[in-house]
Amino acid sequence: MKDEVELGGLAWHLAVLSLTAIGGGVVLVAPDVHHYVAVRNHWLTDQQFAAAYALAQAAPGPNLLFVSLVGWMIKGWTGAVVVTLAAILPSSCLVLALGSVIRRHGGGQGRWAGALRDALAPLAAGMLAGAAWTFLSVAGAGWRGIALALAAAAVAYASKLNPLWLIALGALAGAAGLV
Repeated sequence: MKDEVELGGLAWHLAVLSLTAIGGGVVLVAPDVHHYVAVRNHWLTDQQFAAAYALAQAAPGPNLLFVSLVGWMIKGWTGAVVVTLAAILPSSCLVLALGSVIRRHGGGQGRWAGALRDALAPLAAGMLAGAAWTFLSVAGAGWRGIALALAAAAVAYASKLNPLWLIALGALAGAAGLV
């Protein structure tokens, strides 16, 4: 464990980030979490962060697990609990408040609900692209890895193919040494 970790600063950072992750979960803010804990503060290496993210994604449960793992890796159980609450509470409170407002004004079918959906869709898409770029960079993916990721994104966007097939194909490509 790292004694120099300022858990309050990390919790505040995650709390603010959680407010931008509505609709896509904290996975969309993974690049910023990586920058904060690995690049800016050097609490984790790129490899440790990537391993925590990969482990959390492989485990059953919410995408939020990677934040809990990051907290645990840098400050034990206290870190895991504090950063998990920091990542959950602000966005949950905001969603509950917005849900109440939307129910009072047309139940999600009104002008404001549509405007909110239209405003958040490009934001979520851009954050997802940023997360993909960060993980491709941290993993050291070359042009083949980037091409494979772009092809998978195009197929996912243009078809109703189950993403598990794309993940399996990517794993096979990696096992075969193609990326």
